[in-house]
Amino acid sequence: MKNSVDPHLSEEKSNQANHRSKGLIEIHGKPFLYYLINNASKAGFENIYIITGEDASQFRSALSNQTDLKTLDIQFATQYIPSERVKPYGTADAVYQCLEQYPELKNKTFCVCNSDNLYTTQAFELLKKAPSNQAILAYDIDALEYPIEKISRFAVMKFNEQYDLLDIIEKPDPSVISNYTDASGKTRVSMNIFLFDGNIFFDYLKNCPPHSERNEKELPTALKNMIKDGKVVLGIPIATHVPDLTAKGDITILEQYLDQN
Repeated sequence: MKNSVDPHLSEEKSNQANHRSKGLIEIHGKPFLYYLINNASKAGFENIYIITGEDASQFRSALSNQTDLKTLDIQFATQYIPSERVKPYGTADAVYQCLEQYPELKNKTFCVCNSDNLYTTQAFELLKKAPSNQAILAYDIDALEYPIEKISRFAVMKFNEQYDLLDIIEKPDPSVISNYTDASGKTRVSMNIFLFDGNIFFDYLKNCPPHSERNEKELPTALKNMIKDGKVVLGIPIATHVPDLTAKGDITILEQYLDQN
């Protein structure tokens, strides 16, 4: 976000993109995170956990001003950085620290998603009503309004006939993406939105090894280790676009998307 350039963006929006967390960049006068939480709320979620760095003051302030979110129970978890590191230890570590700070989640099912993707209300509803305690949304790449070069940075998935997740392959070569198809001939990718059973998943978060190159404990690694042990994660097909905030140019695209939806 900070390294990208959009000459058509206002000075105010460029300044926000350079100095705020992406979830706090304002879209039509509200922080991006507002729209994400609002969609989860419309799907029936009532308890929201936001994982931040050690200073959550900007997040607390931005969300406290959104009166229509007052009915939700919004809690903040902190991802502390180990003393021997200068950067956070990855997404699996973030969720692990959240469960340590809110141990009731270890015995509940909960949804996990990115804070810079705008998932639809339908997406949240599919997970909330899933016929399994653990699930992953399987997005049809034909519905994603992204070039293949960007889609190749996502993770493609393999499923069995019951649509249980068998494998998740991160950043496949673009030339072989079409080889990963389900029974209907569709290629499915993960957009990092999951349903987990804390009673099952906690140990895999706790024992997640760091990635060999990025040296971070990542959710897909914990997920893969869990399915290797025979734990079931149901794939739920979905065909819809997921707008995101990756670069400054996405701010205008998101504004247009919200105008149309």
